Amino acid sequence: MLRHFVRLFAVAGLVFGLARSPAAAEGPKVWLTTNFGPIVIELDPARAPATVENFLAYVRSGPYQGTIFHRVWRGFMIQGGGYTPRLEQKPTRSTIRNEPDHGLRNLTGTVAMARRPDAHSASSQFFINTWDNSMLDHRGKNNDDDWGYAVFGKVISGMDVVRRIEALPVSDVGPHEKVPQKDVVIEKAEIL
Repeated sequence: MLRHFVRLFAVAGLVFGLARSPAAAEGPKVWLTTNFGPIVIELDPARAPATVENFLAYVRSGPYQGTIFHRVWRGFMIQGGGYTPRLEQKPTRSTIRNEPDHGLRNLTGTVAMARRPDAHSASSQFFINTWDNSMLDHRGKNNDDDWGYAVFGKVISGMDVVRRIEALPVSDVGPHEKVPQKDVVIEKAEIL
């Protein structure tokens, strides 16, 4: 009951805020319900259309439900969207083309696509920057590192939740580094 009340209060706050600030209504918003509290992300389809559509496709079809923030690096970022609490990887859609050269930067509170070393290997995993991470920004197209990581949104509510997650003790589990010792579960992802 308390969780329902908190959610209604947060949505009312967002609606009130949107009524006062027309610019805030430009991008869709996604509500991530975690066992640590809600995180609301505003997406930027004008500058990262393919990345936003990819993320929304995962939200609509449900694979984020039951995944964890499996990599938590204090002073850097928290990463999720790909693994179950048993660290089993969930099936993904095809990878997408990286679109990091749109002017959005990896600043504190922004959301970007995680990827392997190949610049165009992002699929479902994303991360929330907990620090200004300029070294992840687009620098050119000469090599995979220069491409950077595509920012496609920002946390507009729940940064306190992100900070609580970031502060969790972590350990290495097999090939996985910086896994929180307490599972941080995305219980639900939905478009507001």
